[in-house]
Parts: sequence; C-alpha cells; structure tokens
Amino acid sequence: MKCRKEIMRLYAVTDSRWSGESGLLSQIKRALAGGITCLQLREKKLDDEAFLAEAIQVKKLCGEYHVPLIINDNIRVAKACGADGVHIGLNDTDIASARAYLGDNFIIGASAHNAEEAIAAERNGADYLGAGAVFGSSTKTDANTLDHAVLREICRTVSVPVVAIGGITLDNASLLAGTGIDGIAVISAIFAQPDIEESCRKLLSISAHL
Repeated sequence: MKCRKEIMRLYAVTDSRWSGESGLLSQIKRALAGGITCLQLREKKLDDEAFLAEAIQVKKLCGEYHVPLIINDNIRVAKACGADGVHIGLNDTDIASARAYLGDNFIIGASAHNAEEAIAAERNGADYLGAGAVFGSSTKTDANTLDHAVLREICRTVSVPVVAIGGITLDNASLLAGTGIDGIAVISAIFAQPDIEESCRKLLSISAHL
C-alpha cells in the first residue's frame, strides 16, 4: 500500500489502559465508525503470540472500514497478521532491516524529533514520520516536548507525510495549524473519551483545517 497523505489525517494509536469493560476491539470499532483514517495497534506488554492474535482481529475490523493498520514496533507480528505497515521508533529495528523483512509493499513509519532525524529517516526509506511530542505525552513519560518551530522545520525538510503526535486533544489540536503537518496522531483524546465516535468526528474536522 502506498502511503498517501490522506491516510495520516486522523491517525489513532491504541492504548489498552483505556479499554475498560467494553474492550479494545469495541473501542476500535467505534473509532473506525467515527472516521479515523489510520490505526496503529500498540501493545507493549503482550507477548508475540497474544499480540498476533489481537492483531489478526484488528486487521479484520480495519479491513471492513478500508482503514490501514499499522503495527507498533513488531515487524514479525506486522507481517504475520497481514498489516499494512509498521511504525518503528529510534531504538527499534532499523528501517533498512524492516524493509528487507517486510518488502516494498509495506508502509514503514519512523519517529523524528528534529530535522536531522527526519532527513535520515527519509533517506533510509521511511514512508512517513511521526514527530513529537508536540504537547508532551502521558503515554511516553520520557518524551520531551517538541518545539513547534522544529516541527515546521521537519515538515519543510522532508517530502514524506508528517504526522504530529503527543498530548493532542480537541482543545489544542488547532494550535498546530500552519506547521505543515499532514495529520494528527491521537491516543487518549480518542480512546479515553466516553463518546469515541463523536470525538473522532470532531478531531477529523479540526485536522482538515491544519
């Protein structure tokens, strides 16, 4: 699958901490119904077998809505479940190794915290970049806040799509207007909300004007 800018518009990232009684699959279905354009399945505590079993179910759901599924970090699970892509951080598998294992048809995303990292990731074959944390992060407590001037520089220096991530909410997403991003990656502003569908619709509307 080709990584088009449109699929970065509302990039949902799962967090099992918010799944509650309804369960993660139910939450994902509501997010898909609300209009998310991409889903990253992120599981830091599951072993590969459990992660794969969950990923297969999520891939089926995403397929029903024609929304690409990105697996966080784990290239083996990504390939085995038939995902559309994988997102790898700076300390994970290098991009070249991921490409060799997954092939040319997989979307490979990478993280960037400055223009130098962004340029290097694009040169190494990343199809899109996640840049942040633009407003801090409750998911990654060690993540430094990314100055929006640096975010603009990242967007200016690469040709691949850039999605902003980190602490983005309905209240602050509009502050990213003019930075040059192609979309927003959101965790708790979707999955921690009582009405996931409505939250997605509102975020999608905001992201259309960034």
